[in-house]
Amino acid sequence: MRALLWIGLGTMLAAGNLYAQEAAKSENKTAPAQVPAGADGSYKIGPQDVLRIDVWKEPEISRSVPVRPDGKVSLPLLNDVQAAGLTAMELANVISEGLKKFMNNPQVTVSVSEINSRRVYVTGEVTRPGAYPLLPNMTVLQGLTSAGGFTQFARTKNTYVLRTENGKQVKHPFNYNDVVRGKHPEDNIMLQPGDTIVVP
Repeated sequence: MRALLWIGLGTMLAAGNLYAQEAAKSENKTAPAQVPAGADGSYKIGPQDVLRIDVWKEPEISRSVPVRPDGKVSLPLLNDVQAAGLTAMELANVISEGLKKFMNNPQVTVSVSEINSRRVYVTGEVTRPGAYPLLPNMTVLQGLTSAGGFTQFARTKNTYVLRTENGKQVKHPFNYNDVVRGKHPEDNIMLQPGDTIVVP
């Protein structure tokens, strides 16, 4: 009798495990794809972004491609196509128009799989210096938070932002101590692509 109980219990446990595995598989199938922050319909493609270009029923043309520093992507049949400055929808239309010379009614989908063109840089006396994705409406304070805050040697009063304006580097002072106390909130400017926060 006891042996039969153990066999029955073992069968129930095995069935439970099988159900859990099948449920996990089902969840994985329906999990939504991760969309990079800011890659909505209005996002303008930039150099070093990675794009996924799909042409329906044309696997030889469909591929993932990086946007070159000159803002173009290389595709079969079309060679170089300007991508930087366009939205994903606009680029899909450009590619579709170009492919009409080679096929009937091409259906093209473009998606941004990696946003690498919109970055800011944090350097100096911070915990994790490096390049960080520029999120929408990101401020200097938020940029510093991304870098893990200051080291013990940081001169927080002398922090500044280096920005290229009209071909020249401009220095925007940022006194961290004042800003966190509510003084000079105007110094906590919104960051732009390519900005460098320097913490001496």
